[in-house]
Amino acid sequence: MNQTDSKSILFEQMPIPKAVAQLAVPTVLSSLVMVIYNLADTYFVGMLGDPVQNAAVTLAAPVLLAFNAINNLFGVGSSSMMSRALGRKDYETVYRSSAFGFYCSIFCGAIFSLLCTVFRHPLLSLLGADSITVAATSSYMLWTVSCGAIPSILNVVMAYLVRSEGSSLHASLGTMSGCLLNIILDPIFILPNALNMGAAGAGLATFLSNTAACLYFFIFLFIKRGKTFVCVNPKKFTLNKEIVSGVCAVGIPASIQNLLNVTGMTILNNFTSSYGADAVAAMGICQKIYMVPMNVSMGISQGVMPLVSYNFSSGNVPRMKKAISFTRTVALTVIITVVVLFCLFPGNFVALFMKNDIIIQYGTYLLRGFSLGLPFLAIDFLAVGVFQAVGLGRASLLFAILRKIVLEIPALFILNHFFPYYGLCHAQFCSEFILAIAAICVLNWIYRRLEANPNDPQAALR
Repeated sequence: MNQTDSKSILFEQMPIPKAVAQLAVPTVLSSLVMVIYNLADTYFVGMLGDPVQNAAVTLAAPVLLAFNAINNLFGVGSSSMMSRALGRKDYETVYRSSAFGFYCSIFCGAIFSLLCTVFRHPLLSLLGADSITVAATSSYMLWTVSCGAIPSILNVVMAYLVRSEGSSLHASLGTMSGCLLNIILDPIFILPNALNMGAAGAGLATFLSNTAACLYFFIFLFIKRGKTFVCVNPKKFTLNKEIVSGVCAVGIPASIQNLLNVTGMTILNNFTSSYGADAVAAMGICQKIYMVPMNVSMGISQGVMPLVSYNFSSGNVPRMKKAISFTRTVALTVIITVVVLFCLFPGNFVALFMKNDIIIQYGTYLLRGFSLGLPFLAIDFLAVGVFQAVGLGRASLLFAILRKIVLEIPALFILNHFFPYYGLCHAQFCSEFILAIAAICVLNWIYRRLEANPNDPQAALR
């Protein structure tokens, strides 16, 4: 069986539960491993018992999150373009979209690294670092940003490219290989009985692990040469208008969405920093714990995207709808279970990272507040994933603007004013609840348009 036939069976014939599982389960597992590796930084830095070192990792988080702006631009944009081209059997566009995403991510990663290094001091001030936390935050960012931007971005983009053709397992193995290495290296570089580098050691471990993940993907592409649609041949790189516009139509809204997430996190951290290092550490720990179910939701929506893209582009709308419906049921079942656990045992989860009574007290309330928005977030992630899969970049951009600018950021100011510090954890619930209602309405609109014009799904959504 050749490469094309095997992909056709996955996208066109395999039962929906099995196809979703084959695509989404590896993606969710890799997302969970990524969360564990992020938690590992917090866990091992927390073992130092120094809130300043823990705060450094928290304060630098918006910059690392900003990497996802490039990841989304060239990862989400290129992979959506590739999957839709696969559905049309337009293999030349698949190759060129892949090469475009690969080389542009390297270039933008280098520019990002250079700018953050040159403007390091004003950036640290913007992130909320003060005279106490600035040195530790700067050391952490040296490795994760100045040295690590390119490998951090490239390994995620390559995972998107590999996943777009249905090779979800290999995409996840590449990501997980780096994450597992990071977990192994963290205690070696961070703890006093080893190299005792503190937050800087966590940054160095992250840099080395991302480099290893990139190496995995290069080896994979070398072994699969001639048998994969992922192409890094520079001869296939082009600035052809169709390729650039196709990638950017989905990628730019996804990128802007992430930049708005960074803005929201920066505002949240600045509010939190005014309450002291303990408050920052508690907020950081809860955000890390919250990332577990959030990344499960994200992994499910990203995993099913190639299936939705392919069947939308090939005109098999009923199969596309079944995939979305099944995925929504699975996502909500998992997330609601996690929410119940977080609400019943919040202090136990916080205590896993730092056994400090004040931080546990802060974290108990914060984790419950963050949990309330998770079921609605699952719906919103799936809806945005569908928008990206079918090329509706403007819809995903509108949702990003609504989520952060219209709803969440104003809620941060209002809730912090009336309920200092503790109100901050409820801002996301306020935004995601409203967005979930909007998501259901837009998905129903998509279904109606496709049912009205089943023979030309591309034209139906114009």
